[in-house]
Amino acid sequence: MRKFLQTIKNIWSIEDLRARILTTLSLLLVYRLGSYVVLPGVDAEVLKVVNDAKAGGGIMDLINIFAGGAFSRASIFALGIMPYISASIVIQLLGMAIPYFQRLQKEGESGRRKINQITRVLTIAITGFQAPGYIASQITNHQGVVLDDGPLWWFSTVLLLITGTVFVMWIGERITEKGIGNGISLLIMIGIISKLPSSFVFEIGSRFGVGGVGGPIILLVEVALLLIVIIIAILLVQGTRRIPVQYAKRVVGNKQYGGVRQYIPLKVNAAGVMPIIFAQAIMFVPMTVASFGAGGASSWIINVFGNPNGFGYNLTFFLMIIAFTYFYTAVTVNPNQMADDMKRNGGFIPGIRPGKKTAEFIDEVMSKITLPGSMFLGLVAILPAFASMAGVNQSFAYFFGGTSLLIMVGVILDTLQQIESHLLMRHYDGLMKTGKIKGRSTTGMGMAG
Repeated sequence: MRKFLQTIKNIWSIEDLRARILTTLSLLLVYRLGSYVVLPGVDAEVLKVVNDAKAGGGIMDLINIFAGGAFSRASIFALGIMPYISASIVIQLLGMAIPYFQRLQKEGESGRRKINQITRVLTIAITGFQAPGYIASQITNHQGVVLDDGPLWWFSTVLLLITGTVFVMWIGERITEKGIGNGISLLIMIGIISKLPSSFVFEIGSRFGVGGVGGPIILLVEVALLLIVIIIAILLVQGTRRIPVQYAKRVVGNKQYGGVRQYIPLKVNAAGVMPIIFAQAIMFVPMTVASFGAGGASSWIINVFGNPNGFGYNLTFFLMIIAFTYFYTAVTVNPNQMADDMKRNGGFIPGIRPGKKTAEFIDEVMSKITLPGSMFLGLVAILPAFASMAGVNQSFAYFFGGTSLLIMVGVILDTLQQIESHLLMRHYDGLMKTGKIKGRSTTGMGMAG
């Protein structure tokens, strides 16, 4: 306990770190308060009654968890950060196929600013497309929720939803720039965590309340299994495959440089939680499209993609996570650049020729460890469906592995790793006695001594 209090004191004594943490907490508070601001013209009490009467377990519940409850409350932040995630996916896909975006990616800071600007514009376009579908499916189709749903109300509501998403995007960017951690990931995580206490209390009620099933034994088993899944998720996020690198000896004057063995830490899951976020964002698209249509095709899409416990939904989700893991790993880990950096610094992998052969070796190793890593990631992501089938309450099952847990574990480790970096940089002890915390920012693109 004394060690913990000393660590908190060290964190608070660093002015820059203190300012970053306070900035992050302030912006997150603004985001949470904004999620309770209901759209003008919407009767919040009637909407609450309608939502309470709905049967839980659909895809809309999952969207609501990502938005921290703003989706079901018809808040100005109802669409949250997901349109920005969708725009980022589109831009990264274009970067793989269109030469213009490939050139922007190679132009350094100026290219990054242009890509960010294009992403923001595309976010506005996607939000403008999703907003009418959200209004039609979640607000105007319920009698008494809106008193006057004329053209002026529709225009102002769509404009407010677009503005809300742009403001949330701005909050995320400010957290990344002026705060601690990745702003977009923190916004998603804080929305998820906000639903955890009520879900756990509801699960306790289902075990101990009137008509409860299982009692304390089943609840303890659920908590124990949840802890095991959390440990597995941490191992998945932190697991690495170390490739030895030998550096040639150099004698400069009376000093000798090099001649030591170091390692390239290739992560088993180099993509972190981004494949899940990307796949989840794509899974929202069919529901948005189906909300505009009617008939057999729309009904089939709603039945398949509107049921997170269904076979079709989970199979598609699983395969998309594997595909996005390979895609995002290819984007973030560049074997050719790593091989060139090693060759430039006089390093080589024992038994492998420098240059092209080294790049091929690294690419082969990455392919081998990415396959089981992606499959394991996909399996953990669909665990809530199995938990729900086993009798766990649907709202609590979303935290029983799956997207929610992996995002929370990855984001928390990444944020703690950044805090620890600030401490170590100023010659304080880190957060852990046994070693450094490995966050998602630690990738195989760097050298570890």
